[in-house]
Amino acid sequence: MDWDKRFSIDDYLFGKEPSQSLLRLEKYLVPNGETFVIADGEGRNSVYLASRGFKVTASDYSEIAHQKAKALAASQNVEVNYKLEDFFDINWSHKQYDNVIGICFQFVPPEKINEVFMGLRTATKKGGTLLVHGYTPDQINFGTGGPKDVSLMYTKETFTRLFKNTEIKVNREYQANLSEGIGHNGQSAMIDFVAKL
Repeated sequence: MDWDKRFSIDDYLFGKEPSQSLLRLEKYLVPNGETFVIADGEGRNSVYLASRGFKVTASDYSEIAHQKAKALAASQNVEVNYKLEDFFDINWSHKQYDNVIGICFQFVPPEKINEVFMGLRTATKKGGTLLVHGYTPDQINFGTGGPKDVSLMYTKETFTRLFKNTEIKVNREYQANLSEGIGHNGQSAMIDFVAKL
């Protein structure tokens, strides 16, 4: 997918407000901790977390999103360490964070999902929090956001299989009516996952 093209609109594709799931699950994060937000797009989640006192590093591949995220942070007078990088080139063992957050990064092919989630686990400090929010396969029926490929969706079993020796705080599939810009809008099939590592 050409994310630069998708983000090349006057408005923010997913809005400027944080994900509803992040607001709901924030209580599980290490307060004021060093936090890594992957595939952060236009910055709505990283800017919110920075405004809440977290020390935030955020990563995305899109140059357009990168510029919009920096503009959003400046408009809110918060500091975020933004990195322009390919998700699949990240060295997950380079640094560990108190919190690692992935919101709707639904582009990992099935053959790489184990490697990616183990990478996120490696990047999370002992005692830290890993938070993932995304779509379940039922989202195909709604078509209100996310990929059109069911193999890129997550299920509860995705996480129980990969994190069976972990303290899982949340692993819930549900439906919700999202209103997050034009990118996430309408009835949606979602999943929340939170683990303490």
